[in-house]
Amino acid sequence: MQKELLPWHYQAWAHLCQFITQNRLPQALLISGSRGLGNHQLAEHFASSLLCDSPQSSHLSCGHCSSCLLLAAETHPDYLIVKPEEPGKTITIGQIRSLITRLTLKPQFEHYRVVIINPAEQMNNAAANAFLKCLEEPTERTLIVLITDKPAQLPATIRSRCQKLVVERPNQELQGKWLRQQNVDDNLELLYNLSQGSPLLAQSYANDKLLMLRKQCFTAWLSVAKKQIHPVMVAEDWHKLTEVPLLFWMTSWVIDLIKCCYQTQALNLFNPDLYEDLKELSQQLELTRLYMLYDLLLLSRQRWETQVNKQSMYEEILIQWFEITRDTRHGRPDNTPTRHIVAFN
Repeated sequence: MQKELLPWHYQAWAHLCQFITQNRLPQALLISGSRGLGNHQLAEHFASSLLCDSPQSSHLSCGHCSSCLLLAAETHPDYLIVKPEEPGKTITIGQIRSLITRLTLKPQFEHYRVVIINPAEQMNNAAANAFLKCLEEPTERTLIVLITDKPAQLPATIRSRCQKLVVERPNQELQGKWLRQQNVDDNLELLYNLSQGSPLLAQSYANDKLLMLRKQCFTAWLSVAKKQIHPVMVAEDWHKLTEVPLLFWMTSWVIDLIKCCYQTQALNLFNPDLYEDLKELSQQLELTRLYMLYDLLLLSRQRWETQVNKQSMYEEILIQWFEITRDTRHGRPDNTPTRHIVAFN
């Protein structure tokens, strides 16, 4: 668990340290922030500080006391993590009931007991209702930390009972400096745009070769526009790609196309490396229909966490994309700007 504090966590860590120095630890703490900011790692630092026998002057854990060794071995009895039993599944009422039972007992050591629930928004309705009991009937020397990148999906009754800490995104300079320290030196501006200022996400783009896969998907997307491949075939291929932010990529391509209709510069795009293709394509599209596709993409992003059939969703998007593209022989459509583009997270 013992890792270096991430540089964009300094401000949030100072806030957490105030809880310790003022001896005013909250009963429940809600840590929120975009995916890729290391929110769980920040919570781990705070937990290890509270459980450590000899914390440093910075309040970081010492890393070598008996409690720290138990944490490193993942066997500390006063450190509990609640998460979905399988990726993509919810946190069930059975897990919360089991937690409630354990919390009826006193902490086994003299320090705090820390419970981390991540991702907190994955609690189903029954689990969230049961969890309220933990907040309404606090137990001795226990801190519950909820972590989420979608705080709006948590019930208001839970949010209102938590102290809130928002982890802010670093600026481009800080992210670039940190990435260079991780031996990532190429495409730093592009990585910042695609990760939307989330350094760990940017690092995964570089290390997992996602940039190459993104380029392949963009080529397929262009092929659909040029009627060179059927959208259903592309949807079938894309459905096989797991842990790939295809909806984000497509949304960013459509946003950039709309910006190109406004004669914007490459540096103002999410995908400046695709500027020439996007600029050429924008001259063949109707702006109003691009906005319709943009609306469909936003709706699809909202539906993504549901039980919707992902392949059917890709088919719907790609078929609409197929239908709005037109041959340049008919001339450039009237793309008089009629509305403003909205930024997305």
